[in-house]
Amino acid sequence: MNFSKNYYQRNRFRFSENILNDSPTEECGIFGVFSSHNIDTFSLVQFGLFALQHRGQEACGFSVLKEGQISTFKQEGLVLDAFKSIDKTSDYQGNAAIGHTRYTTAGDKKKYNYQPLFAKNQYDTTVLSIAHNGNLINIQPLRNQLEKEGINFLATSDTEIMLRLIQKYLPEGIENAVKESVNHIEGAYSVLALTQEKLIAFRDPNGIRPLCIGVLDEKTYVLASESCALDAVGAQFFRDVLPGEMIIIDKEGFHSEIIFEKTQPKICAFEYIYFARPDSIIENIEAHKIRMKSGERLYQQSPVKADIVIGVPDSGVPAAIGFSKVSGIPFMPVLIKNRYIGRSFIVPTQEMRERVVNLKLNPIAGEIKGKKIVIIDDSIVRGTTSKRLVKILREAGAREIHFRSASPPIIAPCFLGIDTPDKSDLISASKNKEELKNYLKVNSLDFITIENLKELLGSENHCFGCFTGHYPVNQEIYEPDIFSGL
Repeated sequence: MNFSKNYYQRNRFRFSENILNDSPTEECGIFGVFSSHNIDTFSLVQFGLFALQHRGQEACGFSVLKEGQISTFKQEGLVLDAFKSIDKTSDYQGNAAIGHTRYTTAGDKKKYNYQPLFAKNQYDTTVLSIAHNGNLINIQPLRNQLEKEGINFLATSDTEIMLRLIQKYLPEGIENAVKESVNHIEGAYSVLALTQEKLIAFRDPNGIRPLCIGVLDEKTYVLASESCALDAVGAQFFRDVLPGEMIIIDKEGFHSEIIFEKTQPKICAFEYIYFARPDSIIENIEAHKIRMKSGERLYQQSPVKADIVIGVPDSGVPAAIGFSKVSGIPFMPVLIKNRYIGRSFIVPTQEMRERVVNLKLNPIAGEIKGKKIVIIDDSIVRGTTSKRLVKILREAGAREIHFRSASPPIIAPCFLGIDTPDKSDLISASKNKEELKNYLKVNSLDFITIENLKELLGSENHCFGCFTGHYPVNQEIYEPDIFSGL
């Protein structure tokens, strides 16, 4: 989602991790489990969300179904810190649960937007809880209509609009409520919904955000944004939730229904380039393998003579290894990453903002001095961090620097659940490759082409919107000043 001008004004001195690595920032992660018998829901959700921590580090939360009652816990910060703060874990032991790791794309980070969001009945009993990865784009008309109908809102997120829609139709049953609600919403969404009897999962008709299913035993099902979370809890991967599919899990078992007349798979290509953990398999494609092959293809596409290849940790490293494998140029892990760096900094001066990069990445100068270097990153977004990184390598004595990007040029912001800047801040939107090469002060520069990326992914059934400006949904109805509910 692109930021509004008001957001930049309010947060002009806050620099989060996407400033440090010049990559789009994470989306969110969702995790759920349902069993016909009582299980250790507390530990399962903790392990599952921890495995999805890379998808959001600002806040987390979960809802547990215990003896027919839903209880919810939400807290700012990392998963393990949040779970450590819970004194009475027995309160969150039941037969089903959903959880969420959160990254906010547009400013409003108040606790009332932390997920899962839940709805109560007239007896103050929670009847529905939902966790959402994605971004809805037609939220203001929906909110206006629901408010006219007397429905009150407690938060400022698109997720709450989805919650209130489903709540509105809930008397018809959760399955019908979901089917009716998705007729009114547009955008990207993978959703888990927990009621007093069922766990429901559903994806938008393009399947833009990932969601998969695993099995712990014949009576226990697990759902997660990525397969690495299934591995974390010992679940066996079963399959992906299909675009436009609704999964219903209750004590009777597992049921499925396609709830859209037309579906067209268009999962986000950036899941493979950057977002997904490398050990995750999404839509039958291993993220690590795509990253390795992108490096191989970069050399074939734009060969160069050099002494060493280095990758920007972490997501640039597999591509650097692939580049090294095909080129024969040795891969050297000479960029050292500070693993303990915080998510964000308040940095009031430009001089210190530039130095933030050194806090996260620092070179081993002795391995760089006098050498011709190929440096590979997953992407170039604003270009500011890439420029600073090149300067660091020059100061360490690099004789030549050849920059390669494992993604095509990013020319358009995402409004479907990824934190990318406004188009005016995307450097490839205003500079061609030669101009960007001169800006970065490198000896050569290249990006993997969209054609090569499509070939590596095996099809065009992906969203390439940030590379082309063309999206699988109608971006004309997107309203950038409305807060996102990621």
